[in-house]
Amino acid sequence: MVIAPFLWANRKELRMAEHNADANSSKKNFDFVDTIRCISMMGIVWEHSSAISIDLYTDKTSLLVQSFSLQAFKFVTIAFFLIGGFLINHKFQEYSAKQYLKNRFKNTIKPWLFWMLLFVALTIIDRLVAWHKGSDVGLLSTNFPLYFYKLMNMTLFFSPYWFILNFLICIAILLVFKRYLYKTWFGIILALLSLTYSLNLHFRWFETTHSAALFGFVFYLWLGVYLNRYFETFKQWVARLSWGAIWAGIIITLALSMAESFYLINTGLKDAYNTLRITNIFYSLIVFVALFKMGPIKAIQHLHPRQTTFGIYLIHFIILERILYMVFQPLALDFSQFNIWENTGITFARFLVAYVSSFYITLLLNRTKLKWMVGQ
Repeated sequence: MVIAPFLWANRKELRMAEHNADANSSKKNFDFVDTIRCISMMGIVWEHSSAISIDLYTDKTSLLVQSFSLQAFKFVTIAFFLIGGFLINHKFQEYSAKQYLKNRFKNTIKPWLFWMLLFVALTIIDRLVAWHKGSDVGLLSTNFPLYFYKLMNMTLFFSPYWFILNFLICIAILLVFKRYLYKTWFGIILALLSLTYSLNLHFRWFETTHSAALFGFVFYLWLGVYLNRYFETFKQWVARLSWGAIWAGIIITLALSMAESFYLINTGLKDAYNTLRITNIFYSLIVFVALFKMGPIKAIQHLHPRQTTFGIYLIHFIILERILYMVFQPLALDFSQFNIWENTGITFARFLVAYVSSFYITLLLNRTKLKWMVGQ
């Protein structure tokens, strides 16, 4: 792993830092988190806004543009788990497991359930309207309970809402093994679990979809907790890294990530840009280090990332899959007929609409009694 040199080369410093960790366990204000959180959320919305199918183009130029468009922001999921670990470390120490989970329900689970169920409701309404107009809607008209079950299953496990559940499961695992939280060997076990999913993309021992990677992201949450524990040592280690080395690492791992995706596409894997590709793990960790070294960006504070990020995540999928879908459905757009530049432009337009709309809806809700809908 990219941060492995920090974990091993600085073992003496880590042992010294551990003696002072308890004395410095008060809350810290990690300004860099807001920058990473905001940039990562933009990347997530961009990724979900894509109008480009991975099997649409065959010429080299289109493939390179497509791959760069899909890969450039692929660091965002791992980055979110890392900053999630940074933020929950002290809360693990300050609250009991029961208190922590109670707060999580109020701030995370409750708004997540609301928007997920709203998405399901809007989907059912859309299909009922289609049925009323004479369209064949399959199970909706013949076996509604089965249709509802399949829709809930698809929404919960195969949409962006899955990662909220995955994140909560990862937190629960760390709570169960709380006594081993700062043990390096525990992190190695979690890293091996993650690498198992990476290898599985090539060997197909079991299902390769992201919903099957139930334990694949625990390591990155743990790593965030661990880096928080030894924050000053980590900060000093990053400060010693040169920007030349970091940029070289980003360019090399970006190229390798694109190459691995090309290889996986040729093997027939549908999820060829899976987050847990080994090359993307290295790419994500190096980009995280780069964003950490860059520090807070003042302009980003105007976007209120602390108050809006979770709301944007919960709302943007509805904007993309329900609102924009209903608006443009009458146009019967066929993306397969557009060239790579046109589809990239459509992706950018979808991104702007989804991000800006979600941002202002979240901002508005935060100023009312309905702010519980966007949690934190």
